[in-house]
Amino acid sequence: MPVQLMKIIKGQSETPLPSHLQKENLQHLKEGCDHTNKYVQGVVTLSYPLTKLRDGTDFFKIVLQDSDNLFSQINSINVLIYGKMAEDCAKIIRRGETFIVAGFKVIKLPTVREDGRHGCHLEVSEEAGSAIYIYTTPGTTAASETASVSVAPKYVYTPLNHLKDGTIVNLYGIVKFFKPPYVSKGTDYCSVVTLVDPSNVKLTCTLFNGNLDSLPKIYKVGDIVRFHRIKIREYNGQMQGITSAGFASLTFDGTVGAPVVPRTSSKVYTFMDEEQKTIEELRIWAASNISISGPAARLSGVQPMLFFDLTCQLVGKAKVDGSSFLLKVWDGTKCPYPTWKVPVEAKDLEGEKVLLHQLRNLAVDILVYDNHVQLAESLKIGSFLRIYSIHTKQASADNEDVSHIEFHLHGGTCYGRGIGVLPECNPDVKELKAFLESVDLADSQNMENTCSMDLDSTFGNVTDLELDLQRCQQLSVTVLTDHQDLSNTELKTITNSTAPQQYRIRAKLRTYKPQKLHQSVKLHCSKCNSLQEVPYGDDFDFILHGSANTAPNPELHNTSWYESVTWTTQDQKQREIAIHFVKHDEMLQHPEDTLLMIEGGTLKEIWKLTKRFKCVIPVRSTEDDLELLDLSAPFLLQGNVKYYGCKQCSTPKPIKNLSSIAAEQQPSWEPTEVAQVLGIELLQYVFIMKFTLVDETGALNAYLFDYEKFFQIPASEILTNSFLQQKMQMTMNTLCPPGRKLGDLPWLECFIRSYNVRDATKNQVYYQIFDTTVAEDVV
Repeated sequence: MPVQLMKIIKGQSETPLPSHLQKENLQHLKEGCDHTNKYVQGVVTLSYPLTKLRDGTDFFKIVLQDSDNLFSQINSINVLIYGKMAEDCAKIIRRGETFIVAGFKVIKLPTVREDGRHGCHLEVSEEAGSAIYIYTTPGTTAASETASVSVAPKYVYTPLNHLKDGTIVNLYGIVKFFKPPYVSKGTDYCSVVTLVDPSNVKLTCTLFNGNLDSLPKIYKVGDIVRFHRIKIREYNGQMQGITSAGFASLTFDGTVGAPVVPRTSSKVYTFMDEEQKTIEELRIWAASNISISGPAARLSGVQPMLFFDLTCQLVGKAKVDGSSFLLKVWDGTKCPYPTWKVPVEAKDLEGEKVLLHQLRNLAVDILVYDNHVQLAESLKIGSFLRIYSIHTKQASADNEDVSHIEFHLHGGTCYGRGIGVLPECNPDVKELKAFLESVDLADSQNMENTCSMDLDSTFGNVTDLELDLQRCQQLSVTVLTDHQDLSNTELKTITNSTAPQQYRIRAKLRTYKPQKLHQSVKLHCSKCNSLQEVPYGDDFDFILHGSANTAPNPELHNTSWYESVTWTTQDQKQREIAIHFVKHDEMLQHPEDTLLMIEGGTLKEIWKLTKRFKCVIPVRSTEDDLELLDLSAPFLLQGNVKYYGCKQCSTPKPIKNLSSIAAEQQPSWEPTEVAQVLGIELLQYVFIMKFTLVDETGALNAYLFDYEKFFQIPASEILTNSFLQQKMQMTMNTLCPPGRKLGDLPWLECFIRSYNVRDATKNQVYYQIFDTTVAEDVV
């Protein structure tokens, strides 16, 4: 921010200083201390001629005296001004004028001064984000001089509906959804935030920075952010925001009436008084247009099978293994159920031993996994946290007769999972600290675990309906769509209209089929449009046992594009197993990048290999080449997913065609590419469901045919991932809560299309949901 003149009228400044700045005493200035949002004020007692440094930079030096402490031993300081600011100040500064500087850098002098000046000097420049204010009385500055001074620029803020591809803009937005910062695949931290504003346009921003503290300090949905210099790009028809050089952010509490205090990701920033009005206007709009979740849950209110956010204090931590980490936390309340105590060695547990013992009945163990481990390891004991989307799971050990609750923070960032560190100035932290200080730890030590009696019956009293109702209370039940060009149509009008047409509707989900959600997953061939059931694992195991009867052909081992390893099992059957590792540039690759082919393996052995290697293809030997098994079996396994081919549309090609992928510069081994070179028509996992939708005018049955967009869950992963199964069940319980009256059901907004199906005797109209997705705050 350049130099700004501030006129004095009747002893008062015509324009007040920015409200976030606070005056700093000269005696408190020290090198290395944080002087963000501070300013130094004094009277100019001496100025030196404007000069140029060797690199051509303008340089101007003044001596500033603290007029409030004239008799102090240290009452003046040197101020060194560089660049355009130096040129501007040299033109207008006069001895005796009041000079204010913010955004300065404190540099300690190499020698001690004996002239009453400070042992440090201040360095100021526009490049460092400094700001200078000069108080002048009317008539003391010539008009020509005033005109030559740069006035602090006003930033232009772009509404979200005016964003254009390839531009770098400044903007304000309200947080609709966010993922706390997490470690990206590289060395940077990443945060994802979805913004909205009164234009009703949504913008998802992906922000990277090597410094965790430099990312926006977002604590909850409804926070307001100001982004400077964010780059806009278009992807799949949607505008997205990404960090660019010079990106900076401020975050504000979105609560109406809360103090307008910025949380900053920059050491120096500007915030003009008129921007406070912008914050207040956005708060008022958000209060009636954004579904803001209520306060985070307390430990005293948790139930089994719940996902919740927790504000707490960290009192202990320990490494469990390479992929999980233990956090011991408390919030001053007691969980109503016995909680799982993660077994760790006492020597491995960080934390104050006396306090941990005092809190043994109040603290709970949260096990965090995968990408959250690195951040968890860096947390300081005593810090205040907000942990997002903790999963409570009911379980019991093999040697226990009673159940307990486990707390898990699963890997990944879906649904906003993550850990945020809250500053002590945060209002929620202040409230929590006051509550924690009021807790009588002596009483907590005398507590007996009263809920250990008849625990199974206690858990049994928590019905599925109660859990679903709790979930409904936590989430805003809406279904969002990508389109806004159609108005709502009543169901009666739709059923009385001819097909094909497209409609936007607002209705309630009265019922759905199948009720057993795993039965909704099918395999679909896009070529012949056929659907089939997903084969059971037993079918695959049977095919593998049959193929094991064919011994590997040694003549097919160790070709130019794969390397082979063979051995014989030591059991009674003495199976011969061959594994062929595909090479790249005649070299074996890291396991996570390697595709391998296996002969003679069992289902259990193959699953073990998929946990270590990129892809596994089951094959058998012929006289001339390796070949795929029967297409009733998966032709490829990757992670926990089995990929199948359509028997009707596939024309299997020789396995050696895989060598074309191996020869690529960076083989990806994507299932679609593998299927293509092997002549396989890939079957895609898809959700097939029937929704009975109702409104005030009527009802209709609409079919959901979806790969992953509606639930934001890949259909390919749902059958092997219990966590995703629980998420899907909770989503359906939110959209269609069991046991609720029709009037209490939530409204859904979605798009449906009508289409005709003809057979030999009649024409029938069907309806299909399309271009619709469950809202982020539901899943």
